[in-house]
Amino acid sequence: IQTVISPEAINEELEKSNSFEKRQRKLPASLVVCLIIAMSLWSSDSMGTVLQNLVNGLNKQWTKLGQYWQNPNSSSITIARQKLGCQVMSRLFNSIVRPRATVETSGAFLGGLRVMAIDGTVIDVPDSKANARVFGYPGSRKGTRAAFPKARVVLLIETGTHLITDALMCPYRIGERVRGLKLLRSVNKSMLLMWDRGFHSYRMVNATLTQGCQYLGRVPANVKFPAHQDLDDGSYLSWINPDRKSKKKGSTKILVRVIEYTIEMDGELKTYRLVTSLMDLALFPALFLAEQYHQRWEIENTIDELKTHLLGRKTPIRSLNPREVVQEIYGWLLGHYAIRS
Repeated sequence: IQTVISPEAINEELEKSNSFEKRQRKLPASLVVCLIIAMSLWSSDSMGTVLQNLVNGLNKQWTKLGQYWQNPNSSSITIARQKLGCQVMSRLFNSIVRPRATVETSGAFLGGLRVMAIDGTVIDVPDSKANARVFGYPGSRKGTRAAFPKARVVLLIETGTHLITDALMCPYRIGERVRGLKLLRSVNKSMLLMWDRGFHSYRMVNATLTQGCQYLGRVPANVKFPAHQDLDDGSYLSWINPDRKSKKKGSTKILVRVIEYTIEMDGELKTYRLVTSLMDLALFPALFLAEQYHQRWEIENTIDELKTHLLGRKTPIRSLNPREVVQEIYGWLLGHYAIRS
């Protein structure tokens, strides 16, 4: 962690959020930040044990603790976390994370564009009244209720490195497509963004292009694209029309390139359709893009790293209150980013 997240970066965000302490405390805010990140690294241990492991491993520049420092009890740790809040962790995450692939990184670039992918996942949070009220339960059969409330997290990753470069969380009831649009704040003209069919929409295409970013996304089976012009590589040009809300704002139809191909799975042929803004047939022929779309699945591997291999808890989150849940998830994301970096 120390090589990626510096004490200076932590102190800077503490100062911005007015959490920087003028007097020495038994559990300084900077150490609480490190503790929240380390919770995912020792996920099966108690908070007290995690803190002791942390203090034993960090150098004096980080901890700055007295000679006779003793591990605080669990209630003191809880109070320190509540005092810190979640804003410091979200600001620290946003200030540190960034794509880090170089031209030597395998699978990181396509035709000179940095390959990014977007997807969402849900996370079980402890079944407290506060968490249930804020995050909500998934649907279940009549007369039953899901075991845990769930927080939804939408991620933007760099496929070549599996680095999570932006993230947003929300209650379960808010769809990942809505939050995915907000993550487009972190894409630019040097990137190619891939998404699965659940993210396809006119607004997604329009917002991506507004950012100057290229896209390659899968299309749901029920969405029709009449061929406007056949192209030499088997793909064709079509139009995507604005939804009613976008049309009222003055949006117009957008030219898209459609690629259809089939894959044999378990003896059956399955048809895939992709839409893209990449119009150069020499640089991006249809077969090449169909072969390269598999890179989108790197985000599934990243989610697996995050939820299974890094954490591995039956209930991933420990916190009983929503603000600490958000705080803990950002610490979890920072832990993954530090290891992946």
